[in-house]
Amino acid sequence: MVSWAEFQTAAPGLADKGEQRFDATGLILLGTLRKDGRPRISPVEPILTDGRLYLGMMWQSKKALDLLRDPRCVVHNTVSDRMGKEGEFKAYGRAVPVSDADDRERYCQALFAKIEWRPEGDEWHLFAIDIDEVVFQQFGVPEDQGGRGDDGHVVERWPATA
Repeated sequence: MVSWAEFQTAAPGLADKGEQRFDATGLILLGTLRKDGRPRISPVEPILTDGRLYLGMMWQSKKALDLLRDPRCVVHNTVSDRMGKEGEFKAYGRAVPVSDADDRERYCQALFAKIEWRPEGDEWHLFAIDIDEVVFQQFGVPEDQGGRGDDGHVVERWPATA
């Protein structure tokens, strides 16, 4: 497991694609595991700051409780094109609760800079995502830019052996 900064150092082009996809809508879809093992998908606003991928959540929200019980998760950019031309960025990893007051304040400052809002008080959850594996796939990529087959499919993975 690595932080966003470590992933970015190891695979800068792939990290750039992830940041572009996150910034395109300002939302990601977070996949968690419910108490009974069924999957849950929830929209969350990602914040990349201080070399970490942070996800803030309402106090005692179902997705936060899922992560406190089982930290395994997937972060997936939102997709608005059924043809997949914009690309899908998926980061698999674990959510680490963040309780350090300085880290939480830096997150709040970055969030405010992005959307002009910050949580009040201390009753909200903050998680940093430690990354295990990343996959980016895209369709409609021209052959001279790496696209394969009739649909111009491209898949990138990190680590390359994943």
